[in-house]
Amino acid sequence: MKKEKEIRGVSYRATVDEESRRVEGYALLFNTDSRPMWGGDLIERIAPTALDGVLEKSDVLCLMNHDERRGVLARYRMGEGSLKLEIDAKGLRYSFDAPNTALGDELIESLKRGDISESSFAFTVEDDNWERKDDGSYVRTILKFERLYDVSPVYYPAYEDTTVALRSLNDKKESEQREIERVAKENKEAEQREFNEYFNNLKNRF
Repeated sequence: MKKEKEIRGVSYRATVDEESRRVEGYALLFNTDSRPMWGGDLIERIAPTALDGVLEKSDVLCLMNHDERRGVLARYRMGEGSLKLEIDAKGLRYSFDAPNTALGDELIESLKRGDISESSFAFTVEDDNWERKDDGSYVRTILKFERLYDVSPVYYPAYEDTTVALRSLNDKKESEQREIERVAKENKEAEQREFNEYFNNLKNRF
């Protein structure tokens, strides 16, 4: 089954050195709760192991607002390229020199003015874990990414536009409901068997 691409943002300010045109930021943070999504029903976290072995097989673009049609700011390809990606204790750090193009100039100006201040990334998930909290909400921990597609300085980091995660959340709720119904049915059948056995024993006594 083909995995669906997801996009998430991170509230960590991207910075620029105007003289060198060096842009830096974090595309994702480990062990950090996302903003509550879907009315507070879902929070996501990324395990520190989620990127193990992923960068080595990923071709990652740096885009403006995830829009490849506007051009590419930098590229990381299996450890090489103009986009530098570094995994540290905090998360995935990216850096690149903004190109001397209209898009690069726009990015520099937008960062300088504060119009763009945050980052976002696109990915597919290989493995995750869902935990239901006492208040009925869920925590999704991404244990392993399948692939990283792009990192992007963005005007608005994507949190609410998470339809893939919503489908996963709904699937989890439906699975739990089916399990509740299955257990209730089994309990009812067991009670009925016990009643029938008790009734038959009474009949046999007379």
